[in-house]
Amino acid sequence: MITRPDLPRSHPLYREERGDRPSGLTIAIAGMLALAVAMGIGRFAFTPILPMMQEDAGLSVAFGGWLASANYLGYLFGAVAAMALRVRAVIAIRGGLLVIGLTTLGMGLTDSFAAWAVLRALAGIASAWVLITVSAWCLERLAPLRQPALNGMLFSGVGAGIAGAGLLCIALTHAGAGSAQAWMASGILALLASAVIAPVLGTDGTAYSRSDEPAAAGARRWDGESVRLVLCYGAAGFGYIIPATFLPVMAKQAIADPALFGWSWPVFGAAALASTLAVAMRPAYISHRGLWIASHLVMTLGIVLPVFVPGLAGILLAALLVGGTFMVTTMAGMQEAREVAGPDAARLMAAMTAAFALGQIAGPVVVSRMIGAGGNFAVPLLTAGALLAASAYALSLRANPHANSSNHTSLTTDDTA
Repeated sequence: MITRPDLPRSHPLYREERGDRPSGLTIAIAGMLALAVAMGIGRFAFTPILPMMQEDAGLSVAFGGWLASANYLGYLFGAVAAMALRVRAVIAIRGGLLVIGLTTLGMGLTDSFAAWAVLRALAGIASAWVLITVSAWCLERLAPLRQPALNGMLFSGVGAGIAGAGLLCIALTHAGAGSAQAWMASGILALLASAVIAPVLGTDGTAYSRSDEPAAAGARRWDGESVRLVLCYGAAGFGYIIPATFLPVMAKQAIADPALFGWSWPVFGAAALASTLAVAMRPAYISHRGLWIASHLVMTLGIVLPVFVPGLAGILLAALLVGGTFMVTTMAGMQEAREVAGPDAARLMAAMTAAFALGQIAGPVVVSRMIGAGGNFAVPLLTAGALLAASAYALSLRANPHANSSNHTSLTTDDTA
């Protein structure tokens, strides 16, 4: 633990240095586990389990798209509610993790599609709550340490959770387990992780709400640049969510052996984990907008590759390229909002987050509508790729006046998927 004598006595880390608070590393690890549960299980465990549900529950790709959209709709509702309400961080985190664990467990205890939709929506709401409150709680305590690696470790939990969920499904498939067992195992893991995290939270009464932001944020003028950022960020949500929802299904179409196609999702998560850690240490001369544009272009390539490179090779390359850019896009986009809007960025960031969530809702629905009778993903993938390429071009039309700024601020609650 690095001692910082310049901390005020009122700061939470002041007591930490006397042994009353967990270390910065402990906080980062706890936050990483919480984000792994919120994203890897609460939002994206459905992705590697979907092929299993196709096999033993007869779930079609179209109905799978509707279940995914129910989860993303819940996430949108939860994000908006978290911005509007004041709830103690400890209560929000503990409650959200508990809901994720129980709703995930419940997916394996019923075969009702209506019940599945409700459970996935509730998991989405809880995921948003955990995502926002964990980020705020951890970053408040990590910021004074001025160690970017700890921020990278915190947000690497998203990729770690995705990779872990994929590996769990591979192991269960090899053991002959079905989708119900996969859901129950994921729910139990979520509850166990919640128990590990709880002692780190202690009894902190910190509340987090968007109402704590400066009042001026709500009066921000909406110029063309603000609209550009909102639309381009929404395009990212639409583009990445198609492979993020259906990648294992596409891999299963390419090769039937689960020992091979099941690896597409762990590769996706591992790429997200590595890219998050790498970007946290990037040179200051790489602008937020430049990084955002580059991420969109690389993601575009990853999304359309399966159309032109048949077989498992195209799927795994897509997992690597899309997985390695979707969290980078999120982080760069939110930091760009700060550069453009300065101290009045809260409303812009909230609008971008909502647009991203709407894009995630629309993606699976579009797939359900556009996918061919034989389960051909070519048209929706090309549509998503074209939208992302257009958004990269739109971002390049206006150079950010602060692009060369070296003030790469720490990530805040919106710097997440």
